[in-house]
Amino acid sequence: MTNLLEVKNLTVKFPTRHGVFEAVRRISFSLGRERLGIVGESGSGKSMTGRAILRLIKSPGILEADYITLEGKDLLTLSEKEMRRVRGHRISMIMQDPKFSLNPVMRIGDQICEGYRLHARASRAEAKKKTLSMLETVLIRDPERVFNAYPHEMSGGMGQRIMIAMMLIPDPQILIADEPTSALDVTVQKEVLEIMDKLVRERGMGLIFISHDLNVVSAFCDRVLIMYSGRIVETCRADQLHEATHPYTVGLLNSIPQLEHPVDHLEVLQRDDAWSKDPSVSGIVETEEIA
Repeated sequence: MTNLLEVKNLTVKFPTRHGVFEAVRRISFSLGRERLGIVGESGSGKSMTGRAILRLIKSPGILEADYITLEGKDLLTLSEKEMRRVRGHRISMIMQDPKFSLNPVMRIGDQICEGYRLHARASRAEAKKKTLSMLETVLIRDPERVFNAYPHEMSGGMGQRIMIAMMLIPDPQILIADEPTSALDVTVQKEVLEIMDKLVRERGMGLIFISHDLNVVSAFCDRVLIMYSGRIVETCRADQLHEATHPYTVGLLNSIPQLEHPVDHLEVLQRDDAWSKDPSVSGIVETEEIA
């Protein structure tokens, strides 16, 4: 499998009053035309990893890596002007909450058209036609009405579909989805996942699916990276996630309530300082990535 993205020794750090805080610590991974899940607790570095790939870490934050290559081209060597051509056009990112990602005073259609015209150099009429088609693709029944509506008129599920349409309209090679289903009920969550799965398969894209829901990731993704305190502590096939061996992954799995196996008390995750240290120092052996 040819990799679309290669990340080597990625670190993101921020200066604080108490010294330098490393939000992401020397992580390495690759992405092919697949669905790659990244899971972990809040603060484990999942979202920061996605932002770092797009070089959205602004001062005083510091981004360091040996390389972040997109089809062999190191993104770290590009100018900011060149990166603007990458963002949205070649790599798109769906942020966590569409209510905070959409402009509240612009009509939805205008916002989607704006991004498409920027990358495709299309006319206003061509952009509207493409936007209506994309809204239909994400299973919005009345695209004309949604095109002329404002974000506050949409439900959470509709807002998420709109964000997916907006990010996919430039036909990117990679989609980074940051908690795209966290605010949705189970029925709408299933619909949104089916839309993303269909689009990724039909377009041959790479998907980075960031989530804290291990059950969703194990059912939806192909591979999974488990992050703790800015590090990748384990990598495994998604369908084998419940057979993971790292104590942190096992602790996360045991903290999830299961209807089939009810218990009086859920386990409390017992942390070990060694998990946040370099594997070569702590003795933790990371699972080998599966191609």
